Amino acid sequence: MLPTAATDQGDNEPMGLRDRREARRGTTNHRYRMRQKLVSIGDDYWIEDASGERQFKVDGKAVRIRSTLILEDNQGNPLYKIQERKARIRDTMQVDDSAGNAAATVKKALVSPLRERWNVALTDGDDLTIKGNLVDHEYTIDGPAGTVASVSKKWFRVADTYGVEVIDGQNVALLLALTAVVDQMAHG
Repeated sequence: MLPTAATDQGDNEPMGLRDRREARRGTTNHRYRMRQKLVSIGDDYWIEDASGERQFKVDGKAVRIRSTLILEDNQGNPLYKIQERKARIRDTMQVDDSAGNAAATVKKALVSPLRERWNVALTDGDDLTIKGNLVDHEYTIDGPAGTVASVSKKWFRVADTYGVEVIDGQNVALLLALTAVVDQMAHG
């Protein structure tokens, strides 16, 4: 889990049982803080790590016909381009790497009885499923071996803020790009 609200506000208190358990196991998951509904076309915002350091920037391109976002590292280097796909039956967005090659395609599931579910077709690797309450930022990104990232608004008391925890060994930038896709599609 991400830091508690007390840790988020700058206190150096322990983060909780799960964090102590992870420390004993030697796992280090990557934790990030994002702002709700700021991923809109024309808006830019920073993604911060658990200590408040700026790690990635989401750059919303306002002069485009299609919804377009660019995920950049903290030096301004483009990592992923996120673009809406027009003329599709289902809502679809494509994530391209910095070379312009397709990295992932995100589609909203046609039928999702109890919770929202979206499918992610990765170009190199197994497909992912995003499921949970996407509008309220309470969901997981799951692969064939289990959860690869968790998103929750409950980790922070700060309004309009939610956290993303990426399991160690995963492509952090791609999973944050997928989180930006969900925010854009669910709140667009």
